[in-house]
Amino acid sequence: MKIGSGYDSHRLVAGRKLVLGGVEIAFDRGLEGWSDADAVSHAVVDALCGAACLGDIGTLFPSGDQEFRDISSIHLLERVVALVADRGFAIGNVDVTVIAEKPMLSPFVPSMRLSIAEAMGVGVDYVSVKAKTNDGMGFIGRGDGIAALAVVLLEP
Repeated sequence: MKIGSGYDSHRLVAGRKLVLGGVEIAFDRGLEGWSDADAVSHAVVDALCGAACLGDIGTLFPSGDQEFRDISSIHLLERVVALVADRGFAIGNVDVTVIAEKPMLSPFVPSMRLSIAEAMGVGVDYVSVKAKTNDGMGFIGRGDGIAALAVVLLEP
């Protein structure tokens, strides 16, 4: 078995849609980035890349490459899942923590779990998503950004 961890964070900015775990969330700002800036999906991609020794999301899908401009990060996740399968691994499970002061994310957790599970080709019972705040501390607590952490288990 192999374990990988991933982290991602993005600044909240006006004029962008907020997408987390492949789910569009109504909010007055979205995450800044080259793709759709889905920090949850990016953290899962990096966790998979780490476990399978594939580098990281920026290596596979570099910023500045027009192919990836505004692309759905769930699509990137699907591509990495295929690379992981090509290396002979299946997904055991994934555990994600998303940290945001606002908006309240708990109502969207079931949809995020389902979206990630579908992209990874596993049952929803193999995907955990937890929503947390930063209790007013740091850039997340000020409402300047959102971060996500992920851990995955790969099985041969």
